[in-house]
Amino acid sequence: MAIAAVGQLCSTANISSNLAQCRTLVRKAVEAGAKALFLPEAADYIGSSPAETISLARPVQESEFVLGLQSEARDNNLHINVGIHEPAANGRVKNTLIWIDDKGYITQRYQKVHLFDVDIKGGPVLKESSSVEKGNEILPPFDTVLGRIGLSICFDLRFPEISLALRRQNAQIITYPSAFTVPTGRAHWETLLRARAIETQSYVIAAAQAGPHNEKRQSYGHSMIVNPWGEIMAKLGDEYEEPQIVVANIDLELLGKVRTEMPLLRRTDIYPEI
Repeated sequence: MAIAAVGQLCSTANISSNLAQCRTLVRKAVEAGAKALFLPEAADYIGSSPAETISLARPVQESEFVLGLQSEARDNNLHINVGIHEPAANGRVKNTLIWIDDKGYITQRYQKVHLFDVDIKGGPVLKESSSVEKGNEILPPFDTVLGRIGLSICFDLRFPEISLALRRQNAQIITYPSAFTVPTGRAHWETLLRARAIETQSYVIAAAQAGPHNEKRQSYGHSMIVNPWGEIMAKLGDEYEEPQIVVANIDLELLGKVRTEMPLLRRTDIYPEI
């Protein structure tokens, strides 16, 4: 077994401040004996407008935030999974999730496939597609110190096709770094995370933004780790005062037991294989 740490913070448009929050989470993860730290979507920054979101994006090799986390990973022998922004060729940005290994190298990169375009009654109006370029592929799962990980981001959670495709490729852990709104978080966050864990018989690790990012936007929090039986192993709340982590052991023997004793034999003879 190996320990995973899931981190919760409140990103703003101040990239240096966001990096400082993540450095705090790194220290807490190391003290807890974690082998990998999972950070939320848009951990590098959350802008107050599409124009600000685009203007703050930097290539990873020029990003103060990414370079700082690469240094932290290398200095602490810690793997870090973190959501960031990168410039896109069409004048927008990419909402990406990168894996930084314990030597400080970026070894994996997933670009968010489903963009969050909603108008919530009594809540925020958010149109991610106004500034973000959508991704066009599912990244195959990859081996890590914790197990085989499949990457997805926030709004992807509402589409089980991605998690099922990752499971078919033998993902053992699926990530959902997020910045869920408060209304949608209250309604669906825990239910969706537990459903994805149960239907794929995988660990689900969901690092979340929490608290007010600016006058227009607030995130739900409740970062959590769910096991393949759908049980919540670790969970944070929604109040934000300082960066926090929770940890859990990733037990691949339990995962194997669940998959063996509750085999999910899909009828791909009568419906398509995903």
